[in-house]
Amino acid sequence: MEFTIPAHHPALAGHFPGHPVVPAVVILDQVAALLAEFRPGARLVRVVSAKFIAPLAPEQRCRVEFTPRSGGQIRFTCSVGGRTVASGLLETGDAAP
Repeated sequence: MEFTIPAHHPALAGHFPGHPVVPAVVILDQVAALLAEFRPGARLVRVVSAKFIAPLAPEQRCRVEFTPRSGGQIRFTCSVGGRTVASGLLETGDAAP
């Protein structure tokens, strides 16, 4: 699964002039959206942990991989060109009917 943040995304204004970087909250928002595709019917309960290792620039294609763990947890890794930019652990639950 992949996502790309366009250069005109509103969260990029002023973040940082001359060297734009996608904010962590935007990356997590994309991870949450892809999680819904990865595991239909699940809802994100909380972000257990998240680590942002390298900057993600606008227009870069970011690959997201999910690895299910026990207890409804799912590990995620975001990478660009084989280089990890973010990783973490999510807690999921069943969507309410």
